[in-house]
Amino acid sequence: MFQTITPLFPGIPGGPELLIVLLVLVLLFGANKIPKLARSTGQAMGEFKRGRSEIEEELQQMGQDDTDDDEEDEETAKSTTTSSETN
Repeated sequence: MFQTITPLFPGIPGGPELLIVLLVLVLLFGANKIPKLARSTGQAMGEFKRGRSEIEEELQQMGQDDTDDDEEDEETAKSTTTSSETN
């Protein structure tokens, strides 16, 4: 007879829970500090994303350098084999 509704995203509060969380935030920090807090959180997230992308770029460059070194090693091995065969 009664059907339970499962939330689409079970970990994310919605509706009344969100209102309660916002009310607690206003009580803790005050209405004036919430925009500053949100701004600083956004800036921190931006810095984190920039740092992560820089690290990913460095890792990709290191991977490309390793591939280039492997190709050079193969070419060196081929040239020494060819030169030793001719002697």
